[in-house]
Parts: sequence; C-alpha cells; structure tokens
Amino acid sequence: MMHQQRSEGRLSPSGDTEDSAGMSRLLAPRLAYFAGVARTEHVTRAAREMQVPQSTLSRAMVRLEQDLGVDLFARRGRTVSLTPAGRTFLGSVERALAEIERAADEVRADADPTTGKVAFGFLHTMGSETVPALIRAFRVDHPRVRFSLVQNYGEAMIERLRSGELDLCLTSPVPDAPDLVGRRLDEQKLRLVVPADHRLASRRRIRLAEAADEAFVTLEPGYGLRRITDDLCRQAGFRPRVAFEGEEAETLRGLVAAGLGVALLPPPAVPRPGVVELTVTAPRAAREIGVAWLDGHPDTPPVAAFKKFLLSKRGSLLPE
Repeated sequence: MMHQQRSEGRLSPSGDTEDSAGMSRLLAPRLAYFAGVARTEHVTRAAREMQVPQSTLSRAMVRLEQDLGVDLFARRGRTVSLTPAGRTFLGSVERALAEIERAADEVRADADPTTGKVAFGFLHTMGSETVPALIRAFRVDHPRVRFSLVQNYGEAMIERLRSGELDLCLTSPVPDAPDLVGRRLDEQKLRLVVPADHRLASRRRIRLAEAADEAFVTLEPGYGLRRITDDLCRQAGFRPRVAFEGEEAETLRGLVAAGLGVALLPPPAVPRPGVVELTVTAPRAAREIGVAWLDGHPDTPPVAAFKKFLLSKRGSLLPE
C-alpha cells in the first residue's frame, strides 16, 4: 500500500492550543493500542496480548489514522507493517508511554504505606527543633517514609496547600477558610526581646504598652507573626514604629542585639547573647500553632499516618 494523505475527519493542523488539546484527547486512548499493533505487526496477535476484541483494535487503528490524516500501516490481511509515517509516530508514542509509566510508578511509590512520601511545610521558627523532633519520632514507627519539606511563612504555605504542592503544613495563626481544615496543636508564648544594655533589660516582666515609644524590628507583612505583633500592639494602645522588616526570626533577634530595636518573638532554640527576653503580662502575648490541610483532599496512607501523628501531639508539640 502506498503512503497517502487522508482528508476525512481530520483535525485542524494549526498550532492553536485548543486544537492541540483536542488532538491529545482523541489520540491518548489509542496510543497503547497502536504501539501493541506496531510491535507485533499482527492485529489478531496484538488483540490477544492486550486482551481486547480484535474488532475494537481494528476500529481504533482506523480511527487513529483518520484523526491524524495519514496512513500508519500497510495492511496485508491480518498482517500489518509500519509506513514511514508510522515509524516516525511510533518513536514518539513509545517515549510518551514510557513517560506515562514512569509517572504512574512515581505516584504509586509516593502513596506506598511503607515507603511513600509526605509533602510537609512548616514555619521558619519550627525548623531548628520542633520539626526535626517530630520527624524523628514519627520515623520510629515509619522508618522508610520519605519527606519533601518546605520551610516558609504561613501565607505562602497556604497557597502551596491550595495548589496541591503540600499535603500538610504547620502554621500560625491556624487558618480559618472554607476550603481548608485547621487544627490547633499548641500555643507558643511570645516575649519582648530587648538589647542587653536597654533601659528595660533589668526587668523580667513588662506590659507591652511600656514599649510604645520603642522602634520595632518585625517580620514582613504577610507573615503570621507580623500580624500578631501588629494586633498585640494595637491592643496595647499603640502602632509600632518599624525600623526593619525581615524574613526570619533569628535575624530579628540579632538586630535587637545590635541595638536596632525591640521585637516580639517566640523563644529561641538556643539562648542568644546580647539580648534579654521579657515576659509580656498584658496583653496576653502568644500565638497558636496548628496543622492545616486542604478540605476534601484524599490522603495517601503515609500522609494519613503523619496527620494522625501530628494530631496526637496536641498540647505537646513544642519543646518545654
């Protein structure tokens, strides 16, 4: 059979995105059939190997050629051979099918109860002690579960939850949104951190209103701790005068030590020289730490196990 160009039932060959998407939807179900026929060069044998009716396979190949507008096979009874166009098409089809198989293997591996993967996000301030301790404890019973970890501020992690990049995240404040589930796990007291030579450094406790005239170093807008700082200052009757906005709590603590201002921060993993940390008596200075996930999103077995583990840590998430 001579190779010939077909015209009937052919999709537009333009590069338009809509046309390309339509072609993909039409071709995708038939690609494995095509590869099977091309491999065996025999419709009956291919149908037997793929366990589909021969008539179904024959119709699929005819329709595939019609949709493409080219002959892929030269036919001699039930025996077929690839045309030059068929050989060109086969190479791309085999690569596409191999990539699909690789993707299927990957998602199956990620969902494996024993060796699967958890995509887990957490706040910068949880990274030095809390999260390593959680993972260490979880892996006592799940030693082969893998983690994909993301350290970021709360709003960025919530967006990653919504996009499907994260399964779970530790964040503050606990989100309250119709598409998310948030569960409070623990509470972390915040302290007013002042330079060691500051006028308030001799104190152990302080009302936040006493710092109304101080310059503050804070996290950037969008960080949960920044919102809490602004809210606590408002409750104390003032708006903080911001000298610096950063992205990481320990950087702020270092700038306090350098005398740039004062800051409301959670306790450090390791005491830092050059600063004094004061208990705030009024207003009550604390932040809730919780776990969040996308509502209605199905959990793989490793994600379900880690979620259950986190929820079991209510009231004991943070180190004493």
